[in-house]
Amino acid sequence: MKQMIATLAVSLGLAGAALAADPAEGTWKTQPDDGSYAHVAIAPCGSAVCGTIARTFNDSGEYKSPNLGKTLVIDMVPQGGGAYEGQVWRPSNNKIYIGKMDLNGDSLRLRGCVAGGLICSKQTWTRVK
Repeated sequence: MKQMIATLAVSLGLAGAALAADPAEGTWKTQPDDGSYAHVAIAPCGSAVCGTIARTFNDSGEYKSPNLGKTLVIDMVPQGGGAYEGQVWRPSNNKIYIGKMDLNGDSLRLRGCVAGGLICSKQTWTRVK
């Protein structure tokens, strides 16, 4: 009986951990890039998280960008302590970079790098409530 209770407790604990949302999940507002910014929806994609462009904005307000629905944050794998590693796509030049993310509360710092990390571009996103 004790073994059955212990097995049940472990099983429930593992199920709860599997259902726990990644802290980076949610909607994030990017910094402006070439005069436009986006809301990016970050959600699980396998054992990583990915971010898809959900809404786009410019000086005139919300508009329908041809980039809607495209993946901007690609296979970011949690490294622990709020750090992630994967790739990022920059729509303004249509290039994919080695990417890193650092989550700190409602702030998400992204870096896209080339040349082995020698040249990087950075943005800090804020969580949309």
